[in-house]
Amino acid sequence: MVDTVSADTVIVLDFETTGLSPDYGDRAIEIGAVKLVDGVQVDRFQKLMYPGKRINAFIENYTGITNSMLKQSPPCKEVMTEFADFINGFNLVAHNASFDSRFLAAELNRVKRNQYGPFACSMLIARRIYPDAPNHKLGTLVKYNNLPSDGTFHRALADAEMAAHLWLRMVNDIKDSYEFKIIPFKVMQKLSRTAKNTVSSFLVREATLYR
Repeated sequence: MVDTVSADTVIVLDFETTGLSPDYGDRAIEIGAVKLVDGVQVDRFQKLMYPGKRINAFIENYTGITNSMLKQSPPCKEVMTEFADFINGFNLVAHNASFDSRFLAAELNRVKRNQYGPFACSMLIARRIYPDAPNHKLGTLVKYNNLPSDGTFHRALADAEMAAHLWLRMVNDIKDSYEFKIIPFKVMQKLSRTAKNTVSSFLVREATLYR
């Protein structure tokens, strides 16, 4: 997508995995994603996937995903090929994007489908626009902003849906506070890297370009 595309046209995604890093052989076990176009949810994607090995008891307890559930699921290769088609051409968002982007890159590389859009991190942006939140975990920010939640955590689609609500709230809060007519995705990316004490001046300056 061109870099002037609106920040409210994105795919918000979340992985559940066997561990913390694909660099140590960890694999994805579930992907959930919400497709937003002009701030409206138009599609979603959710699949469990079998990583070719058993997961440990901690991951089972943390996610509620069991080895028997995974054993009956399609392999990662099949799911990730389908997911590559789903995300094609869209900018991407995740809460703690450094984690999800690593797994996305690793899994797509395995199926030779490593082309995907740029990422923005909703956690880094939340740290800049909600500095008074108790912390910047997804569940805390959902409660802090009174966003919709069914109480399910650490399942990919539920977390992706909550992150999508958070993302749209942040985009709209910035629009309202700084009088943007449109916020390009690239502005949100820059915001995530902006020093916290210069956030306001950065947004004032950017808003003059997009009124």
